[in-house]
Order: sequence, then structure tokens, then C-alpha cells
Amino acid sequence: MLSYIGRSSQFAPALKGSAQAVANGLKNVLPASSQVRFAHTDIQVPDFSAYRRDDVKDTRAKAGESAPNRSAFTYMLVGGGTVTGIYSAKAVVSQFVSSMSASADVLALAKIEIKLDDIPEGKSVTFKWRGKPLFVRHRTDEEVATEGAVDVGSLRDPEHDNVRCKEPKWLIVLGVCTHLGCVPIADAGDYGGYYCPCHGSHYDTAGRIRKGPAPLNLEIPEYSFPEDGLLVVG
Repeated sequence: MLSYIGRSSQFAPALKGSAQAVANGLKNVLPASSQVRFAHTDIQVPDFSAYRRDDVKDTRAKAGESAPNRSAFTYMLVGGGTVTGIYSAKAVVSQFVSSMSASADVLALAKIEIKLDDIPEGKSVTFKWRGKPLFVRHRTDEEVATEGAVDVGSLRDPEHDNVRCKEPKWLIVLGVCTHLGCVPIADAGDYGGYYCPCHGSHYDTAGRIRKGPAPLNLEIPEYSFPEDGLLVVG
């Protein structure tokens, strides 16, 4: 037993040296991790000083010191844009409204002038006004007296003759039947005025409905007599 212990103690330094050699070898085979950093000193930062206002170039100045000048510029810009927008909107609206207005040919028919000397007494002449027939009747003295003596209370659409005729000798009405919009025949019917053959409506020489299904008298347009012998309708 003593001899064995003595021999093992002789080999202890050798074993320790071998272990150290193995450890050193592992370090050479498996090197430790490392980090490498490179400092870039050639990067150029853009300089926008040429685009900045002079009152904001000073980094030590307070933000509120340049606010009034910048606010004035903002108000001026907004005000100018508002005025431009208003005028643009006005131009668009004016163009839109003008496009919807009546054309020149329609405006030409808005009024019509008629020479009354060309219409013989006791006759009714038809004209075209705003796309509708216009009846202009030169009444006789007998027709004026007859229509003036009619009892207004007996009429379906009560109107006195002097209300329908500004000048007793002249009757101006639209030639459109108030029943279904047909065109009556002049100088016809039971009352010598106008007759609608479609459904049998009879009008007198004042354009008042006297018989048949029509509910109202013939319509009277706006007209005037600017001078003797001249009628203007519209």
C-alpha cells in the first residue's frame, strides 16, 4: 500500500501539466467572441439653413418670439386663398346659371307685337306666342253689348266682361281649352266665340266657358296697348 501511494505522487505533476496543455489547446481551437466597431467620420449632414427664415435660425431664441411674423404670413396666405376661392366659385355659379337661362330664340318669343289694324272687325286671328296659340279678337259693338249684359252669377267661372277686356273692342286669350288642353275653333259654338270639338266646350266672345266640361274661362295673358293700333303681349 505505501509503495502505491508513493508511485502516484510521483506522477501528479505530470498529470497537472498535461491538463494545462489540453486547456491551452482548446483555447486556440475555440477562440472567444469579440466585437469590432468602426467609427464613420465621413457622413455629411444636409444643411437647410438657406431655406429657413432668419428669425428661426437662432437655436437659442424662444419659439414665441417669431410667432407674430409667422402668423401674419399664415393669415395673409389664408386670406388670399379665400378671396381666390370666392371669385372662382362666383365664376362657376355665373357660368352655370347662364347656361340654364333662356336661349336667344326663346327670348325673342317672350314678347310679341301685333298690329291691330290688320284684324278686321268681327274676326279672330290666331298667333303663336311662347309655343301656344294666341287668339286676338276684334269684337263688334253688338258682341260687346251682349257680353256686358250677361248675368255673372249664372256663369261657371264668374268674370265680368270689363274685367277680361282692357279695351272693350279687343279680346286677347290663350287658345288652350281649360278642360284637357285642346285648341278650340274660333268663331264657332253656340255662343259665337270659341268651340272645342274634342269634348264639346263652348266659350262666348269674352272667352268665358258657357257650356261643356271645361271648368274655367280661357286664360288671359299679360298684354298692353303702348300706342294706338299696337298690341304687345308678354
